Amino acid sequence: MKLAFCIFKYYPFGGLERNFLRITEECIQRGHSVTIYTMSWEGEVPRTLENCKIIKIPFSGISNHARCSSYVTNLSTVMNRSEYDLIVGFNRMPGLDLYYCADVCFKADMSKRHSFLYRLTSRYRRYLALEESVFSASSKTHILALSDIQRKIYQKEYHTQDGRFHSVPAGIDKDRIRSWGSADARKKARSDLQVLEDESMLIMVGSDFKRKGVLRSINAIASLPEELKSSIKLFIIGKGKSSHLIGIAVRNGVNVIFTGTVNDVEKYLAAADLLLHPAVSENTGNAIVEGLISGTPVLATSNCGYAFHITNADAGQVINGDNYSQDEFNDTLQQVMEQLPKNHTIWRANAIAYSDKTDFYSRPSAITDIIETLVSLKQGSDKK
Repeated sequence: MKLAFCIFKYYPFGGLERNFLRITEECIQRGHSVTIYTMSWEGEVPRTLENCKIIKIPFSGISNHARCSSYVTNLSTVMNRSEYDLIVGFNRMPGLDLYYCADVCFKADMSKRHSFLYRLTSRYRRYLALEESVFSASSKTHILALSDIQRKIYQKEYHTQDGRFHSVPAGIDKDRIRSWGSADARKKARSDLQVLEDESMLIMVGSDFKRKGVLRSINAIASLPEELKSSIKLFIIGKGKSSHLIGIAVRNGVNVIFTGTVNDVEKYLAAADLLLHPAVSENTGNAIVEGLISGTPVLATSNCGYAFHITNADAGQVINGDNYSQDEFNDTLQQVMEQLPKNHTIWRANAIAYSDKTDFYSRPSAITDIIETLVSLKQGSDKK
C-alpha cells in the first residue's frame, strides 16, 4: 500500500507526534510505503523512518490559523492524491480518507469558552472550516475515535454518521514505563531528582500549560495548610510559557520545577507520589494512562477522555471537569494528600493490576488494521 500521512508539525515530545511516529513505524514494518507531508520537522528523523519520504509543504502567515490554512491550500497543489491508496491526517483538514482524532471538538469547546463575538474572528472561522471538512454529515472522511466522550460531542455538533467512527485503544509503551518499576529504581529516581524522603513529589505531564490546568494545580497547592504545602515539590514536564506561572507560584510559596521536555518521563513517574491532570479540555489524557501503568495515583478532571480509568482502577480521584470548581479541586487535593500515606500502596497496586488487564498498548496495531481494511474496501469499490 502507498499511504500519505499529513501532519502540521512534528515535535518529538508531543503525545500526538509520538503516536504518529509509532503508527508510521507499524505501517512500515508491515511493508507499506509512507510519504509524510508536514510544515516543519523538529529534531532528527528517527532511523525507523529512514525509508520514508518527508515532504515539507511551504506555508505563509503570522498566526497559527493562517499558517495552517496556507499549509492546507499548498498541500492540495503539491500532493498528487491519485498516487496514494489512503490519505491519513493527524490534524483536521479537507480531503482526508482517515483522520486521527486527537483533538477536542473545536466548535463545542469554543462555544463554552468564548462569547458570540469570538465567532466573528478569522481564527474561529478558519479552524471551524477545517473541522467541518472532516466531521460534517456530507464528508466521507473516516475517523479514529480515541475518546467516546468526544465522539458523542462531535456527533451532537455535526451529526456525523456512526459508521464513520472507529474506536481504538491507547498506545502506551508499557516496557518503557515499567523500566523504572522497582522499589530500588523509585528510590534512585527520587535521589536523582533531589526529592527528600519526607517530601511529596507531584507531577504534571503535557505541553500547553493553560489547557492542561497547570495554574489550577499551583492554586490548589497554594491553598493547602502551610505544613502540607511546604512538603510538596511540583514538577511540570512539557513545553509552554512558564514565567507568569513561576511568579504566581513564588508569591504563593509553591515549590514548582518546570523541567521542559524530557526523554525519560518514566523516571519522573516512578519518583512521583501523585500525578495531577486537572485539564481545562482534554480529548484523552495519555498522561493519566501512563501514570496508572507506572503505579502512580492520579487526580484528574472528569472531562478527560481517559479519566474513567482512574475510577475503574480505584487508583486516585476524579473531580467534575465540565462544571469545574477550584474550591472542589483544592479540597480534594488536601484530602488526597492527607490520606496518601495510607492509600498510596493500595492505589499503586490497584493501578498496576488494572493496567495489566486493560488494553492500553495496541493502538498502532489496531489503527494499521483499520487502514488496511479501508484500503481494501476502497479498492473493492473502485473495481465496481
